[in-house]
Amino acid sequence: MLSTLNPTALPDIDALRRLCQSLAVLDAVNAPEPEYRYYTYNPAWDESEELFEMADGEGDQMLVLFRPEGCVINGFLADYDQPDKAQVTRGLPDAFDEFMFGEPVNSIGTTFCLWYTPAHGWQTGVVENEDDGSEELLFIFDQQPATYTEWATEYYLDETDRQPIAADAVAAIYRHESLTKDTALAINSELEDWAELEADLQGIGYPYNFR
Repeated sequence: MLSTLNPTALPDIDALRRLCQSLAVLDAVNAPEPEYRYYTYNPAWDESEELFEMADGEGDQMLVLFRPEGCVINGFLADYDQPDKAQVTRGLPDAFDEFMFGEPVNSIGTTFCLWYTPAHGWQTGVVENEDDGSEELLFIFDQQPATYTEWATEYYLDETDRQPIAADAVAAIYRHESLTKDTALAINSELEDWAELEADLQGIGYPYNFR
């Protein structure tokens, strides 16, 4: 199980970046209206910085910042006590200080924190509480398309008449294959606004072919 107690099970930075893009694409297909998306990705968040965000609309939030030096994950769960931030970030590389101690992280809060550098792989600070909620947010990074398919089916299709999400279509996006209309419709059978989706894909930096 992915958690702060088992950070080495997380994918390396290149695989994680690709996965984050895939998750954002899948959510753009599943939720044409941006305010209903769970996962988003901005490859131009700041100079030399890319940002992946998870927000459930009920207070839980996860931010993953990618920089040339590596990446850092800030997780916040509304129902968990926040630990001493100085402890959970102990050993944090200087390159991530501005992000972790500035905005928007400072206003969001920090329940757990992990970071990756090419020299040392995944690391954490002091984990004061084994039950820090990290499993609840990090599970999606297991690199298994079935994990997203199962989650999205419950999240997006509950109480709707949409056709089931095709697992093989999700797997194609995990492989970073160019998104086609057929693949998109296999994920969301009710998709209609192709111009909006095209704009979303351009914003994410993901390949597509709608011809």
